[in-house]
Amino acid sequence: MENTVMNTLGIEIIEYTPERVVAQMPVAPIHHQPFGIMHGGVSVVIAETVASSGSYLHIDASRQRAVGLEINANHIRSVRDGIVKAVGVPVHVGRRTIVWDIRIYNEAEKLICISRCTMSIIDIE
Repeated sequence: MENTVMNTLGIEIIEYTPERVVAQMPVAPIHHQPFGIMHGGVSVVIAETVASSGSYLHIDASRQRAVGLEINANHIRSVRDGIVKAVGVPVHVGRRTIVWDIRIYNEAEKLICISRCTMSIIDIE
């Protein structure tokens, strides 16, 4: 996707099912905060990307959109480089909201971030 945050940050979706969405991203200096570690906001972008993308597998995209309503993130461990992987699973799929649990891991498969994202399902007018 050109001209999107996914493209800009290098986020790639590598698994896409209604039960699980997985994305990965190489960590580079563009993702760092001033202390040389990945910015926490980048983790939030990856988490919402997973939740947003996965929500489209649960709605009628011809008449609905999924938009972010709320997101939180607990940063567990820092990362400077390598590949991070985000694994998202829906924990609630309702008519108007979908709640996702997203776990982000480093290359050693150690947890770096836990996020919960609530998507609002809106009708296209």
